[in-house]
Amino acid sequence: MANVNAGHHDHHPDQEELRTFAFWIYLMTDVILFATLFATYIVLQGSTDGGPGPKDLFQMSGIYASTFILLTSSFTSGLAILAMNKGNRLALMNWLGVTVFLGASFLFLEINEFIHMVSEGATIGTSAFLTAFYTLVGTHGLHVTLGMGWMIIVIMQIAKHGITPVTKRKVNIISLFWHFLDVVWIFVFTIVYVMGVN
Repeated sequence: MANVNAGHHDHHPDQEELRTFAFWIYLMTDVILFATLFATYIVLQGSTDGGPGPKDLFQMSGIYASTFILLTSSFTSGLAILAMNKGNRLALMNWLGVTVFLGASFLFLEINEFIHMVSEGATIGTSAFLTAFYTLVGTHGLHVTLGMGWMIIVIMQIAKHGITPVTKRKVNIISLFWHFLDVVWIFVFTIVYVMGVN
């Protein structure tokens, strides 16, 4: 009987691999979500209803700064992975902390942009273009916020448990999520901002 149980136990899938697979499924749903939002924005970008358009609203200096900050945060997230693979717990936590700080800086600039646009009378209800804009850019910003919260929790777990197979998986997953948000932002930067002002 003991042997039967042992054999049965051997067929259990690796929990860490299963959780990583579940994350990939989640990421695919996120790809579909953003693809839908981009498609909606592209269709509605000319529907300004006589109100302000991209050229009137977008301040590119702030957009360039936030893009640079987010791309840098992807690099620091990569440095965290390198530190983890070397078994350097302190460097891992520090690089994740820097990534969170850069994410917060990006969000600060984005919120400032939204406040400026609303003060100019460009609210989410002003036109179909602005509804699509705020929905797309705001959804990305919400994902950055969630990513930062997730990263802070992972830092706390590393501080408590060290570098274990579980914390390694969590760092790999949050890093992958963060790189995904960077890729999405490159599309936002190109399609919404650069093409919008040109």
